[in-house]
Amino acid sequence: MSRPAVAALLSFLIPGVGQIYNREVLRGLFWLIITPALWIGSAGFFGWIVHLISAATAYHRAELQEGLPRRVTRLDWRSL
Repeated sequence: MSRPAVAALLSFLIPGVGQIYNREVLRGLFWLIITPALWIGSAGFFGWIVHLISAATAYHRAELQEGLPRRVTRLDWRSL
């Protein structure tokens, strides 16, 4: 399994852990705090959305760290 895939899987299981795996501790702590807050605050509605965004950003940031070629997209929201 590639490094971006591991980061995405870790962050999908526990939001923020994929970012910490990528050695981005502050970004990981942000996701560890924000995701549960939105799960609780929105009764689960926004929790799923933020949960998936956390996994996508972990994957994207791991790709950037490895120097893999980026896919061209219209809106690059994963670099948040």
